[in-house]
Amino acid sequence: MKYLHLLLNKIDRNNKKTVAIAQAADESVLLAVKHGLTLEIANFRLYGNKSDMEEIAKSVSLDLYQKEITIINIESEQLAVREAIKSINNGTAHVLMKGNLPTKSLLKSVLDKQLGLRLGTILSQVAIFEVPNQEKLLLLTDAAMNISPSLNDKIEILKNAVDVAARVGIKNPKVAAMTAIETVNPSMQATLDAASLKESYMRGEIKNCIFDGPMAFDVAVSRKASEQKKIDSEVAGQADILLVPTIEVGNALYKSFIYFANAKVASIICGAKVPIVLPSRSDTAENKLLSIALAIISSEEEQNGNF
Repeated sequence: MKYLHLLLNKIDRNNKKTVAIAQAADESVLLAVKHGLTLEIANFRLYGNKSDMEEIAKSVSLDLYQKEITIINIESEQLAVREAIKSINNGTAHVLMKGNLPTKSLLKSVLDKQLGLRLGTILSQVAIFEVPNQEKLLLLTDAAMNISPSLNDKIEILKNAVDVAARVGIKNPKVAAMTAIETVNPSMQATLDAASLKESYMRGEIKNCIFDGPMAFDVAVSRKASEQKKIDSEVAGQADILLVPTIEVGNALYKSFIYFANAKVASIICGAKVPIVLPSRSDTAENKLLSIALAIISSEEEQNGNF
């Protein structure tokens, strides 16, 4: 069993969590539900058009009428989202997942001051990749939520990623602040932010990780590149977490890992009341299943007060 699939072994099957899926009428989503039920990792509440779900479920041989599934028939997309979030707020469900709808439709309700799930801290995406021929998992943040994070935002994004790393067993992860070069250039804000983060780390303000930056991608992940460039760093060539400067960098790396390196991925949104699974509609059923598993593990840890 490869690295990401080991997440499935970490789930407490004696105390199953429930995943609320908004607009669940989607083939890869229902396939992920089917596999999740087979592996007994969760119960599911499916919100959306019942007849659409039934039609798709039949095509993937999923029995919707088993005790681990609850169907809530709702025609309106936005109402389906709001009802799924209500199930989180009233304790009926423990993980929120986006189905077949635009990301902005889900996030609008997540961030709603009355209904939503925001806690006042920053929400950020953390993705964990299993890249073929690599001997460990690689975390990337943030490829989906924060467009151009400030220095303070990056500190919170980093904290979220370090927490997720700990949940999957990566203690004291090595973090590289991504830039194009390894020196500070006043014309490149990413290098200035990376240097400021390094100063905060040296003062002990950034904890539970080993941090370095500014650092280019090749130096962060390749020992050979770091040796050729003569970069002396505990992180160089060994990064566990890539902290990107903007969403464009994160998005490009995320999709490059999947489409060019055939990587598997699990990703969640952190910083809300519960973990949120916010997959791309093009993500495979396997990657959606792995993301559900990561969210469940995070939910278990949060409830146990470990983070």
